[in-house]
Amino acid sequence: MKRIFCALLALTLGVLPARAISGEPSVEAPAAILMEKETGTILYEQGAHDRYEPASVTKIMTMLLVMEAVDSGRISMEDRVQASAYACSMGGSQIYLKEGEQMTVRELLKSVAVASANDAAVALAEHLAGSESSFVAWMNERAAQLGMKNTTFCNCTGLPDPDHQTTAYDIALMSRELIRHEEIRGFTTIWMDSVREGQFQLSNTNKLIRFYDGATGLKTGFTASALFCLSATAERDGMELIAVVLHAPTSEKRFESAKSLLTFGFSNYALVEARPDQALPPVDVSLGVSPVVQPVLREPGKILADKGELNKITTSVQLTDRVEAPVEQGQKLGTMTIYLDGVEQKSIPIVADAGVDRLTTGDVFTRFLRRLFMAD
Repeated sequence: MKRIFCALLALTLGVLPARAISGEPSVEAPAAILMEKETGTILYEQGAHDRYEPASVTKIMTMLLVMEAVDSGRISMEDRVQASAYACSMGGSQIYLKEGEQMTVRELLKSVAVASANDAAVALAEHLAGSESSFVAWMNERAAQLGMKNTTFCNCTGLPDPDHQTTAYDIALMSRELIRHEEIRGFTTIWMDSVREGQFQLSNTNKLIRFYDGATGLKTGFTASALFCLSATAERDGMELIAVVLHAPTSEKRFESAKSLLTFGFSNYALVEARPDQALPPVDVSLGVSPVVQPVLREPGKILADKGELNKITTSVQLTDRVEAPVEQGQKLGTMTIYLDGVEQKSIPIVADAGVDRLTTGDVFTRFLRRLFMAD
């Protein structure tokens, strides 16, 4: 192995001024959390694992299952969904579906994301799973897969049920998964819109979409038992944050707490991408149809850092001198390790950017003859 040591010179956010962590956010709710999306790092928490009813924040999971079904090709945004009598009976926030009325998945998803429509959520659940109860079983299964250990869903809307509970941490987990689907932003960032060809107006229940710089979503909730809840997402300078607030006493305190969390995160942290300070050299290939293969990072070397410590980020690269064919595309050739103030943060595999086939016996003989005649 040959070892290359290099200091980090490339930061996706540029060189930022050093500054210490500023004061903690002001949160007027018993449960809250701030998470960075890319790394899942928790930047602030209080009561994050205490269980509360989430009200319509529940619909994050409903939208996630819809988006996953769309992305997998199981359903299309243009599929038409017929509303059942049960879906139309939901009450609360709704778009007043009528039994037998048909809307596209796109229209119903928009109604859920923007106006928190309970009838639209149930119509989508029935379309995907046949019944709300089957859909709820699917919700709980997906929650378990995401590591949401303190969550029990009893419905797909968040309508009151004492057994329907989750935590700020678990909500952050499902929020993080939902915003991986970039298409959802086309719905969660809408301030005002309409359905039924403009006949029914929608207004976003998340006021941060209009009044907070960089807001990207995500979902509000309120019932008399859950009080005021919110999962708020925002992105600035390539870093997206998730702020969850549960059981706030007023709507204003819900939004102000989320804003304070997000601002705390953006003021103190940066998502940076570490790269070697020079191009990775080609690796020699023995007995290959190509004499070399180009090494590349398998994934971006992104880490989260305090803005006051960006000058303490360094990297080291270990790269093999030679590899024997055949070489598969993506085959590991080395490792780049990222350090923050000398402490290892992350290791990124260095892999082959293309495959290299092994020379056949005929290829070896042909090369030998060429060299022989060229020598004469």
